[in-house]
Amino acid sequence: MNSCCGKKCVAATIAMWLLVIGGLNWLLVGVSMYMGKGDDYNVVKYLLGTWSWLEALVYILVGLSAVMTLWGCKCATCATCEAPKA
Repeated sequence: MNSCCGKKCVAATIAMWLLVIGGLNWLLVGVSMYMGKGDDYNVVKYLLGTWSWLEALVYILVGLSAVMTLWGCKCATCATCEAPKA
């Protein structure tokens, strides 16, 4: 995801925020495991409770956001940012 021109499409912005939120969640899970508390600090599980299908959907969206960020967004807005400057 290139933000050289300061403009990003909605999908790229959502992907960035999902990656930030997912990364912070994994940080908390790792810290809690290091402290011997299992996954007590899994914020996604804590917020969604017994809705395991919704928890799985959040994890899938975070994973798709990572793929989109690695692949790069191909929309017209993002393509304008990635065009080489002459």
